[in-house]
Amino acid sequence: MTLAVRPKIFYNAPVHWLGRNRLLILAAICLFFTGLILLFHYTPGVPFFSVVWSGETRFEDFLQREGRKTPTRADFVLLGIDQSTMELPPFEPSELANNRAFQLMTARPFPWSREVWALLLDRLFSSGARLVMFDLAFNPPNEGDAQFHAALDRYRGKVVLSANIDVAHAMQMIVPNDKLIPPPQMADPRVGFVNFFPNLLDGRTRSIYFTLTDRQLAGLPPNPGAEIYHSLAARGLEQMGRGADVPRDHDAHMIRFCDDDAYQPLPLYEVFDPKFWHANYHDGAFFKGKIVLIGGTAQIWHDVVETPLGPGLLGPKVHMEAMTAAMAHQYLRMTPLPIDFALVIGAGALAWALIGFVRRPVIVLLLLAGVTLAYLAAARISYDHAGLLLVTVPVLGNFLLSGASSLGFEFVLETIEKNRTRRTLERYVSKNLVKEILDNPGGFYSSLKGVRIPATILFSDIVGFTSLTENADPEALVAQLNEYLSRMTTAVFENGGTLDKFIGDAVMAVWGNVRSQGPASDSKMAARAALAMRRELNILNKSWFARGIAPFAIGIGINQGDVLGANIGSQEKADPTVIGDAVNLASRLESLTRTYGTDILLGPTATEFVRDEFHVRSVARVQVKGKTEPVEIATLIGVRDDATLDPELLRHLETYESGFKKFRQREFQQAKILLSQFLEFYPNDFLAQMYLERVQQYEESPPGETWNAVEVFQKK
Repeated sequence: MTLAVRPKIFYNAPVHWLGRNRLLILAAICLFFTGLILLFHYTPGVPFFSVVWSGETRFEDFLQREGRKTPTRADFVLLGIDQSTMELPPFEPSELANNRAFQLMTARPFPWSREVWALLLDRLFSSGARLVMFDLAFNPPNEGDAQFHAALDRYRGKVVLSANIDVAHAMQMIVPNDKLIPPPQMADPRVGFVNFFPNLLDGRTRSIYFTLTDRQLAGLPPNPGAEIYHSLAARGLEQMGRGADVPRDHDAHMIRFCDDDAYQPLPLYEVFDPKFWHANYHDGAFFKGKIVLIGGTAQIWHDVVETPLGPGLLGPKVHMEAMTAAMAHQYLRMTPLPIDFALVIGAGALAWALIGFVRRPVIVLLLLAGVTLAYLAAARISYDHAGLLLVTVPVLGNFLLSGASSLGFEFVLETIEKNRTRRTLERYVSKNLVKEILDNPGGFYSSLKGVRIPATILFSDIVGFTSLTENADPEALVAQLNEYLSRMTTAVFENGGTLDKFIGDAVMAVWGNVRSQGPASDSKMAARAALAMRRELNILNKSWFARGIAPFAIGIGINQGDVLGANIGSQEKADPTVIGDAVNLASRLESLTRTYGTDILLGPTATEFVRDEFHVRSVARVQVKGKTEPVEIATLIGVRDDATLDPELLRHLETYESGFKKFRQREFQQAKILLSQFLEFYPNDFLAQMYLERVQQYEESPPGETWNAVEVFQKK
């Protein structure tokens, strides 16, 4: 296993078509969403396409509700014909005797005699009112027209009446009747239309027409000779001497609304009630210098308008909002269409640049969030301080959709690249090592700078492989070796091990160097891997024998201990591996399998870790080359819960272990008896035969007093 010290292939290796053309693909993604957003936003009349337009208008309405408001004017007063005014409280006869207005208002239900309005004008103007406006229809003749006409003439230049454009009947103009205002009424400075023209898609009124032409209403192109109609708000401003504040372009003007509680209506009847006139209006002083608007505010009037502030704004209040905004020049404007296009396209380009050149997803996400928040802040600031409704939802929608989709593509591309790299590397490197490198490259390389860790090491080698190579067909032997190594590495991988390296026909595997589940668990996984190697080799040997191919025999050594994990090698090439005495002992144990006639040998610590789940058999106390202290070694029989193990063997192994113990205790006569008993059942057992021979030798020639049953090996 050989890895470059800094393997750039893991980070940026666009080796297939998607990788080579990623910037073009990202650009195509951003262009797609840019076109889609522009299509959806600027074709709001098409079902489903209006989603972006709707989102933008809702955001603009949100700014109107939460953003800066037009200051409310203290000199504007709304007198409402509310429910209490229409029903009137019960009056004492004395209260009606000298109150002409109440007499007229109680004589019949609304509409009352228009003499009431004449009396109202006298009362307000005698108190110093500056202007009185009526948001009421005076089209059909009615009682009191003469008195009202006289009052209108008397207060000419201080009163404005309303007209209504009947949209349902070919834009017919409903104007005050001839007895009140002589025709042409719409040319009279005392008459203005009261219509609002809500958006056809959502029914909300955001813009006010201060002037209109008859050709506009008829849907005809402009003409210098067109008749101009003025709104109630425009006429009111002109009567106040603020005609210069009235826009003359016949366009709808978006206004900045006042607070929700602005211009709360006062009950009209209170103006005629002496008690309220004195208590609430200070005998009329309240109205001095005021602009008074009279309109219907009772629920029965249904005179409510849906605006950005909500669905229930009173119609008379909207007229006052229009006048307030005009006097304060609080108009709102939207970004011009070319700027809209530039911002939407710029958002897509910015998303492309961020995803294309900032290659860290976390930083990209932070930048996406930061740019979004900054743009939202800019939209709020531009609304509050410049009255500019900066196009927002299409811009941020394109930015975030392009960014998210591009990130998704990058994730897919990275996954494809990682999987491709993983599949390639797994042919040469352990799967868990590949996973750690790809999933946590920084941490992995930091850990391999050099760290002492507990690990379990397994060495396996083919017995007599060198002699096999001398006579075997090279091609056939390589094929056989590859088949063998594939099965052996699978056994390692399936049991959580790391394939450290192939050393010719030998396999070195490690548990605990990449990820550890604890020394005991690592040792048990290594033991399972060794048993799997034994099992797979038996299957292979049967298959090879059937095909006339010579079988393999292997030796496996397993040891657990502290090792040094590091990248070992040069600057050009290095191995992430482990070194130390524990590694050397594992290698020696693999070699000792030939000496003791067994296929698996365990070091002392590994033996103790696996003893509770595996059957083990004592082998020897050895001192290998390079070690000064002897170690106990054992061989692995199988898993304790393995039903395929021969129970008779396990029972007779107790006899072997007793004989082995007696041998260590220099009780050679007892050791010979026990070992002989074991050999009666398993006459070909190599270990029992070996120790029986030694017992017989020591009976004839006992060892010295310093004998401790340690076998010293001077060769590897």
